[in-house]
Amino acid sequence: MNNITESKKIKEGFVGQRMIVLPPNVKRSVISNPLIRNFYLTAIGYYPKAIYHDRERKAGSNQYILLYCVDGEGTVHIGNETYLLKPNTYIIIPKNVGHRYKSSNNNPWSIYWVHFSGLTADALYERSAPQGYPEVHAIPYDESRIKLFEQVYRILEHSFHEKELEITNLYLQHFVTSLIYYKELNPVAYETDAVSLSIAHMKKHIDKKLLIEDLAAQRGISVSHYSRLFHQKTGSSPINYFNLLKIQASCQHLYFTDRSIKEIAVTLGFDDQYYFSRLFTKLIGLSPLKYRKTHKK
Repeated sequence: MNNITESKKIKEGFVGQRMIVLPPNVKRSVISNPLIRNFYLTAIGYYPKAIYHDRERKAGSNQYILLYCVDGEGTVHIGNETYLLKPNTYIIIPKNVGHRYKSSNNNPWSIYWVHFSGLTADALYERSAPQGYPEVHAIPYDESRIKLFEQVYRILEHSFHEKELEITNLYLQHFVTSLIYYKELNPVAYETDAVSLSIAHMKKHIDKKLLIEDLAAQRGISVSHYSRLFHQKTGSSPINYFNLLKIQASCQHLYFTDRSIKEIAVTLGFDDQYYFSRLFTKLIGLSPLKYRKTHKK
């Protein structure tokens, strides 16, 4: 039985699969394009429930290969190392290194994959492998990342013209960097110090009135120690910082909505619209009404 299972090795051809490989002439035009020649894809695809997926390149590939697993699991063998890929993990296989990757037979993976190259690609790979060897990275699922991949794929399906190739490769770089820099793109989510957690709490409760005593108590430290830590990290007192967040949010309301000044003030937890207007003018340099008239033009 094991021999039968082992004999079932499929490189591609899965139900629901999508795959695009750039023809040689298109690849040459990409390499000569100054906008994208430092980072460009050569192939892209999605394999859902890819049972018996098994691909081996003993001499490696001259491009980097990104495998992003969203369901199921599989193994990636690079040199003498074996890596397990599970849902919401990715790995970038270095170029010119022998490798093999295969889906689990019992729980086949669904993977988004990309082959890419270029000088910027070299630097990005180093960011994904800071210790000098490949790593499996666990990342939170983000629907917008999948939508970005889908957009790249749809544009390539439609055309290989110059502008379409430019935008797809620029978008693809965004897709890859959203994986590599996932912590930097969501700093608060990965910072666990008292001040970062407090700022996250402020943003979540931007419509509330928060007292410094409550903020300090939430972090389990004294008001004086909390204030000192907050100032060291932000250069501001907690309440001034919270007010600045409120005023920044009010700018969005003034620009994107037709709410009155009073309504905006109440939405952001200000009982006194005149106090809100004075604070806005002090921090922004314009009154709320003048800000709206200036930027609505």
